[in-house]
Amino acid sequence: MTVQEYKAPASVSRLQQRAFMIGGIALLVAIAGWIKSPALFYRSYLTSYMLILGFALGSLGLLMLQHLTSGHWGLVIRRPAESATRTLPLLLVLFLPLAFGVQYLYGAWLHPSAEEPLSSFQQSYLTLHNFYIRAAIYFAVWLILMFAFSAWSRQQDIRREDRALRRRLKLLAGPGIILYVFGISFAVIDWVMSIQPHWASTIYGFIYVAGQLICSMALMIIIVVMLSRAEPYASVLNPRILHDLGKLLFAFLLLWAYFDFSQLLIIWSGNLPEEISFYRARLTGGWGALALVIVIFHFFVPFFLLLSRGLKRDSRLIPKLAGWLIFMRLVDLFWFTRPDLPDGRLVWLDFVIPIALVGIWLGFFAWNLQREPLLPLGDPKLGEVLASHEH
Repeated sequence: MTVQEYKAPASVSRLQQRAFMIGGIALLVAIAGWIKSPALFYRSYLTSYMLILGFALGSLGLLMLQHLTSGHWGLVIRRPAESATRTLPLLLVLFLPLAFGVQYLYGAWLHPSAEEPLSSFQQSYLTLHNFYIRAAIYFAVWLILMFAFSAWSRQQDIRREDRALRRRLKLLAGPGIILYVFGISFAVIDWVMSIQPHWASTIYGFIYVAGQLICSMALMIIIVVMLSRAEPYASVLNPRILHDLGKLLFAFLLLWAYFDFSQLLIIWSGNLPEEISFYRARLTGGWGALALVIVIFHFFVPFFLLLSRGLKRDSRLIPKLAGWLIFMRLVDLFWFTRPDLPDGRLVWLDFVIPIALVGIWLGFFAWNLQREPLLPLGDPKLGEVLASHEH
């Protein structure tokens, strides 16, 4: 096949158009909601923003994991994952509403009350100036990693026998994963956990890392199954590779559950007043019912379904389960962020803003996906994947 035959099919262009159209209409409605009630807008915006941020950063994590391990599974999702990481400039722009709306989200440390004063460390760390500087550092690190892996991947398509280039990709992947984990851990401390500055958890960031990996892997499964309806993926995506992607999704689900349960177990065992406030607000009343829904439908049901070898190899069923996990990730983010904010009830913006941001993000992702060949033509292991399928 020629390079032109490795370009994205027409279905990707249709996805781009529909996503931009639906996202644009929802965005106009969301702007009307922002004008009417800024406080409700920013609370809904934070949850949805963390979801699409997980698509991009989780894909960056998957990309570095593939370069580090050189697994065949990663060759199929490498270009979609690279396209997802190239949405980070868009996410930098979409972060601006959060930067301008800090007074609606972080009043607990911007204007602390006399009854609940901040510690001396919190007073020096949680300042608006430091908040902006740290956000700039996070995005700088993520964008540098994104540009490096995208640029070197393009070079690999040209310099196919360059072993030094392959070694460079692998050498950056190891430290890059460490930077990714630390970066998102500190980012969620600033952007989510600091909503309630008197509560802290050392495993909080790892919960988000695992959640992002679930989100991005689920998205990759949906995308590659969609692409497999036409060439070149019709000749590449076989049940074995789909099975590998399903097993990784299963592993990330277990990792997320392990981190989440570990946090609960440690706080439950310690039973300290300053630590139990997080679960005291989330395990009673309607929030407790929602927690039960998350446990059942975000873990137990997908866990038992993903035990099935047949389901992981079924191109009709596993994308549906992947889409469900993305939806439940949004519900989980709502449960994590909303109880600490005043008036944390469900509002109409909670339905409109996710559609707006996901639509715009998907449109930009689809646009990026059309710019490069769908498979890493310069990777020496691609021939093994193609030969394995033919065999």
